[in-house]
Amino acid sequence: MRAIEISAPGGPEVLVPCERPTPEPKAGELLIAVQASGVNRPDVLQRKGLYPMPPGVSDLPGLEVAGTVAGGAAADLSAAGLAIGDPVCALVAGGGYAEFCVAPAGQCLPMPKGLSAIEAASLPETFFTVWQNVFFIAGLKAGETLLVQGGSSGIGVTAIQLAKALGAEVIVTAGSDEKCAACISIGADHAVNYRTQDFVAETQRYTGGRGADVVLDMVAGDYLAREVQCLAEEGRLAVIAVQGGTACTLDAGLLLRKRLTLTGSTLRPRSVAYKTVLAQQLRATVWPLIEEGRIKPVIHQVFPAAQAAAAHALMESSTHVGKIVLSW
Repeated sequence: MRAIEISAPGGPEVLVPCERPTPEPKAGELLIAVQASGVNRPDVLQRKGLYPMPPGVSDLPGLEVAGTVAGGAAADLSAAGLAIGDPVCALVAGGGYAEFCVAPAGQCLPMPKGLSAIEAASLPETFFTVWQNVFFIAGLKAGETLLVQGGSSGIGVTAIQLAKALGAEVIVTAGSDEKCAACISIGADHAVNYRTQDFVAETQRYTGGRGADVVLDMVAGDYLAREVQCLAEEGRLAVIAVQGGTACTLDAGLLLRKRLTLTGSTLRPRSVAYKTVLAQQLRATVWPLIEEGRIKPVIHQVFPAAQAAAAHALMESSTHVGKIVLSW
């Protein structure tokens, strides 16, 4: 099969086309004939040598795919409610930049009706991540306010649409007026240009001084202290990445007085059983919203798989709004 491998840790140019043996599905896995692969920030970290794959996982990058079921034991197909030839998308721990990929059966979801493989490939990584952190862990409810840092990212546009579809108010930050406008067009109630505005002051203003109930943060660093300031009482702060660094100083007294909850998570090393629960919840609650058109994939650009290096260069430029996808 054709695939894209990391020839050595480095810049986008180290992503090179190659040929690899087609993987064989083990017990509990399905083989997917891949039509499209999503591109995500963790792929960039892996390419740089900063995010090693878990033991036993393919060294090929790629955490989400869409295509058709090409193999798997009858019992595993039955457990997933799938058959050979069915259109699917899947969350994987690696190996997604290839024409064939194995995925745990519990992490395979039917491709939502009405979506192309390109659109479906943009779903798993961000939808599993947002669902896990904003709803499964932080427990965002209808009528509450969510603050999303980086609203124009793949995670951001997913969080905006999911939260709005489930009845929350959404405030986002973005790095330009154009990106702020894009977030509003996707459904955000308010957008803050973090280069020209103070997101703490703006969050307090938009909430009438109450603060946000949940913050989804992929920056960390000195953002954490400011997020504590803009949270409401009994607010929840979910940290999913550390693009702004790992060190911070925050007001622990304020954390106590507001009775705040601070959580951190990484999804890739979690068990298949844990991810299967998330998949089941997505299928029951979110997939119908996608099929009804209330949530729509936001695709910024599609690259032929052989141009994965260009896709990574775009990802690192941070000029995109929404998802970047590779097509096979």
